[in-house]
Amino acid sequence: MLNVELSRFKVKEGKSLIVDEWLAFLNDNMAETLLTLENEKMYVETIFREVFEGVEYLYWYSIQGEGAQKVEESEHWIDKKHLEYWKECIDTSFRPIDLTPEVIMIPTNIKKNMISL
Repeated sequence: MLNVELSRFKVKEGKSLIVDEWLAFLNDNMAETLLTLENEKMYVETIFREVFEGVEYLYWYSIQGEGAQKVEESEHWIDKKHLEYWKECIDTSFRPIDLTPEVIMIPTNIKKNMISL
């Protein structure tokens, strides 16, 4: 079974430069970042960024397997730094918006490969 999600989170006002730093950190450390995804059974994770009507949002799109370790449980330094950025930048007073997937198109051979990881 795969869990496919797209969620929107509001960025705290005045934190755009820190978000720049955060996303650069993930991109600059991609090899290490990808290693952390294995325990999370995270097959695909993409972060999108949008400014809408003067408010900044980050969107997380993910495809994840069942029985995964939560990022909060990780001891990896990448995950710890990622969570530091999260706490500094994400406005927890804004309830995240989880969009509902209506159609999921993943070819069978790719889905089988994902699940077998």
